[in-house]
Amino acid sequence: MLYSRITSIAARSAGRRSYAAAAAAPEQKLKKTALYDFHVQQGGKMVPFAGYAMPVQYKNMGMLASHLHTREKASIFDVSHMLQTRVVGKDRKKFFETLVVADLHQLPVGQGTLSLFTNEQGGIIDDTIIMQQEEQLYVVSNAACADKDLAHIRKHLSDFQNKGGDVDLQVIEDHSLIAIQGPRAADALEKLVGKSLDDFGFMHGRLMDLDSVPCHVARSGYTGEDGFELSIPTEAILSITEKLLAHPDVELAGLGARDSLRLEAGLCLYGNDIDDTTTPIEAGLTWTIPKSRRETGGFLGSEHILAQIKDKSLIKRRRVGLTVQGAPAREGAEILDKDGNVVGKVTSGCPSPCLKKNIAMGYVKDGLHKRGTELSVKVRNKVQDAVITKMPFVEAKYHK
Repeated sequence: MLYSRITSIAARSAGRRSYAAAAAAPEQKLKKTALYDFHVQQGGKMVPFAGYAMPVQYKNMGMLASHLHTREKASIFDVSHMLQTRVVGKDRKKFFETLVVADLHQLPVGQGTLSLFTNEQGGIIDDTIIMQQEEQLYVVSNAACADKDLAHIRKHLSDFQNKGGDVDLQVIEDHSLIAIQGPRAADALEKLVGKSLDDFGFMHGRLMDLDSVPCHVARSGYTGEDGFELSIPTEAILSITEKLLAHPDVELAGLGARDSLRLEAGLCLYGNDIDDTTTPIEAGLTWTIPKSRRETGGFLGSEHILAQIKDKSLIKRRRVGLTVQGAPAREGAEILDKDGNVVGKVTSGCPSPCLKKNIAMGYVKDGLHKRGTELSVKVRNKVQDAVITKMPFVEAKYHK
């Protein structure tokens, strides 16, 4: 029963986000990653997602088994649909700090950070990973936001360049991206690197040879597990993926497991849990704004965002975790207080394979976000008990 619920919810979730885009441009064909044929050969069930045909699961392992396998061993996810860019030029840090909340001047070479693109109103345009390299910034952004992210960056880039700024943006089109996640990920990768990765910290990145192929390796991911994201020359992506899969503890995993894993880890999905109307403070992402940026501002919408940090009365809603009795609460389900008043809505929800209970993420009115607060959710017109629960739902196991 749990498996069928996860399958149903993940398929609906992937379909909803992709078919909306397809409706806007029905003539547009789905793109394919370099591993598309490999996915099909391996029994991948391909679905539309962010303009791409992506595997939601594989015939040898359903979503539930794949989810648990990732938590216990290791799985490979094709994330080549995501946008990879370089920001170059001596003014690259100064320019990019006008668009994101990170302090890039204080970020050491070889280290990365989760950051946010914000708009003039303080809303989140996208979340992104930024890695500091010797002569450039390496940036990975969401596939569904690729077009708007590029348009946003290029608009402000042009203005910055016209004022004499030395900076440029390069889209990386000759590299594919895979993630290997789980407690056995390091062991599998060490077989290709030929050395221990114990000194490779979480949210750090390195240029390394994988089976003699120069790649960028970041110790990060979207599951709450230890793992790596590998930017690999596209001509070598298949051979490296196959070599990683030769490890007895490594399997392929699709969008379905990725979604339930990230929800257990309390990680946001753009378009569901955060969007351009959500501020970092409402989303519980204040930690992405370092002290230096809170003092200096200088990023789009900083006056609105910093005002919420200083004056909590300006915060009208809060992102929360919920455990839910009864049927799973899905995106859009109403959250009710004890008197039956609507006080928020669910943005993501599914049965947790690890906890064997229904979990959800959503927004509630400020003041109702304290852990242990008893609320209700409406699922198919039935009111079910829910409790505000600390996130992550499943403890993170990042390498330290």
